[in-house]
Amino acid sequence: MEYYEAANFLFDLRRFQVKPGTDSVRDLLAHLGDPHDGTDFVQVAGSNGKGSVARMLEATLRADGRRVGLYTSPHFDDLRERVRVDGRKVPASEVAAFVDEVKPWLVDRAADGEPLTFFEVVTAMALWRFGRADVDVAVLEVGMGGEFDATSVVDPVAAAVTNVSLEHTSVLGDTVEEIARTKAKVAPADAPLVTATDGVALETVRDVAGDVVTVGDGAPGGGAEAGDGAAPDVTARYEGRVSHQEAAVSLAGDDWSVDARIPLLGAYQATNAGVAAALARQLGVDDAAVLRRGLRNAHWPGRFEVMRTDPLVVLDGAHNPDACGTLASTLAEFDYDDLHLVFGAMHDKDHDEMAAALPDPATVRTCAPRIDRAEDPEVLARVFERETGADVTAADAVADAVAAARDAAAPGDCVLLTGSLFCVAEARADWTRNELPKRVESRADAERVLGGTDAAPDAVERHVDDAVHQTVKTRVSARQAETLETAFVAAGGDCVRSGVDGGGELHDVVLLGTRAEFREALAAVEDRGDGLAGVAADLRGRVGLDDDSDADTGTADDAYPWEDGTAVMGVLNVTPDSFHDGGEHFSYEDAVAGAERLVDAGVDVIDVGGESTRPGAEAVPVDEEIQRVTPVIDAISDVDALISVDTRRAEVGEAALDAGADILNDVTGLEDPEMRFLAAERDVPVIVMHSIDAPVDPSTDAEYDDVVEDVVDELTERVLLAEKAGIPRENVIVDPGVGFGKSKRENFDILGRLGEFAALGCPVLFGHSHKSMFELVGGETGDAGAETVAGTALAAANGADIVRVHDAAENVRAVRIAAAAADPYGFEVDEP
Repeated sequence: MEYYEAANFLFDLRRFQVKPGTDSVRDLLAHLGDPHDGTDFVQVAGSNGKGSVARMLEATLRADGRRVGLYTSPHFDDLRERVRVDGRKVPASEVAAFVDEVKPWLVDRAADGEPLTFFEVVTAMALWRFGRADVDVAVLEVGMGGEFDATSVVDPVAAAVTNVSLEHTSVLGDTVEEIARTKAKVAPADAPLVTATDGVALETVRDVAGDVVTVGDGAPGGGAEAGDGAAPDVTARYEGRVSHQEAAVSLAGDDWSVDARIPLLGAYQATNAGVAAALARQLGVDDAAVLRRGLRNAHWPGRFEVMRTDPLVVLDGAHNPDACGTLASTLAEFDYDDLHLVFGAMHDKDHDEMAAALPDPATVRTCAPRIDRAEDPEVLARVFERETGADVTAADAVADAVAAARDAAAPGDCVLLTGSLFCVAEARADWTRNELPKRVESRADAERVLGGTDAAPDAVERHVDDAVHQTVKTRVSARQAETLETAFVAAGGDCVRSGVDGGGELHDVVLLGTRAEFREALAAVEDRGDGLAGVAADLRGRVGLDDDSDADTGTADDAYPWEDGTAVMGVLNVTPDSFHDGGEHFSYEDAVAGAERLVDAGVDVIDVGGESTRPGAEAVPVDEEIQRVTPVIDAISDVDALISVDTRRAEVGEAALDAGADILNDVTGLEDPEMRFLAAERDVPVIVMHSIDAPVDPSTDAEYDDVVEDVVDELTERVLLAEKAGIPRENVIVDPGVGFGKSKRENFDILGRLGEFAALGCPVLFGHSHKSMFELVGGETGDAGAETVAGTALAAANGADIVRVHDAAENVRAVRIAAAAADPYGFEVDEP
């Protein structure tokens, strides 16, 4: 079964109405052999905040070194986001395998008049996936209610109810007490239920669950209080935001306390952090450093997410009056002039109350996400005309409404999009959409590229011989895909699009044509609305149609060496145990001499590392790593090359910059939360590597559907994280991380398709020196000099901006050969 067939089958289940109860899911899991047996589960229920708590807990458990599953809803771009293991989406191949196995059983059930719903089947898929992945613990966000939710098919080892408000009253009950009663039924058998409810909701939760751990801010009326006004078991105080990206929180229990930063703004997020910390402690996490690190890495898109400043641009998925009120309180922490509100919501929401709860806007643009349940923007406009004195406009597409609001905003203003996570998903696509250039030199290349859209085989066959000239792959909405297809065919080009037919999900499309055909097609769609102006602009830039796309924005004095061609980074490991050269430069004298040899050989950058990340390497204490690298960096800081520090710790990076380093090289891809802020504050380039484990764990079994596209997808969020911290995109260098969680063949796939990483809009580093990938062609790990040189030449020819190597002279010559071959008459000899 193909992925698009599996996805379409699942989406078709949305036509079945929600029916409370777990019997159907239990029957499906029994049919599968109860694959979830033996897995520890945590359930997180509540009216608001349950997704944030689930993410915080997952991040904390991962910081504790555990393999963790996470199940959340809804999704942004595609349904695979709902099911993650160690942060990575379930592979498309796993979705297809699951549906292939369960479809006959589900069809029989439907024929008997007992169909399962979309949420029930996807929940079963999550449990199936977690069992197959052998996770240590899986965190489940409860969909609706608790007692009769599909996730309640498990017997949790820990559980929480974040809060309770009136929601889904037709299913859960007409009063807070009724809703609290069903939510509290997630209580585990052998542990207290963690809750941040208060008042009558808390009284009900206590009555149902018995043993509870309460969380609140400890102030009168501040949560976790029943009629007796008892203080909460865990106090969670919000200390205010410390930047546009982070807030400070203070958490404390009877015998523990943690002061932490979280990447989620708003006083309510302190309470969520307290719930997550209480759950983590029940699961055995009692190290304050682990709690701090986990909470600080709990990035959760669309929850008061500041995308830009000057003007302030905020995306928030508040979808009910309580959440809108909380959003207003959080926004009040920022100073801004006029508020430009973009609002879209589902038709079953209380729009009047939501509008009343939001801050007073100067302008309002209503819109509708591409989903059947979305309310008509004209209806929403009338609501805001009644509730506010703002200038109200009914727009259509979310992206167009956001673009118009940003155009209208002055630098000191705020643009706020809210009302639905579906709106956030569409708006966010403007920051996460990539245009991958595809090299198509044969029919086999065309079949691979077109097949990668999840298109039907007959569609691939029809177009495979036309896949010539410019070929670009991107992700757009179904409606945008239809418009692009019409325009490209009319212009003489072509478009192959995904066969997935879900509501609201983004679709893969491959666009094919000459530059002239691209120009004509894009000119035809850019004024069509539906967010296509931004899509067209991005595509014009990717295929080089913008007149200013190659404009020089820097000067000779501040340009980096990779801006003028492929730069060579020479490795200088001041360690006794590093891969290939461990011990060669461990002494201070040898290190300085080694740096001089690298400069004499012509390298542009010297990468100094004080900790090995080879398989089986032991972690080095921070103080020792600093002692290893800083004296050497200080001694060589005036050489004719830039200095990079290879470290995964911000403390080491800061010390290295103080000693004279120019670049941060982070093999964990900003896993240390402080690293991105350090790079932003010092205005230095940072290398963000894609890695599954660092140091490398040979037992890691990473799964990819398409290693290049999957790595680009995962690096997209890391690059966006860096940008939101204040790092200019041109200062972010991406490293695909060959040898880190990839097979030998996958490493060669990356080498052959390096040009596709240009989609990220960042310089690309390729680090292949002497690695085990060369065993595939007869080389030897650690002693593959000739193979490394060949790889360098190919990497330079395929688009690498930087190559990282141990043997400088040979690889500098390889880069020059590639440059001469690319431009034999313009190439200039540059002797070292």
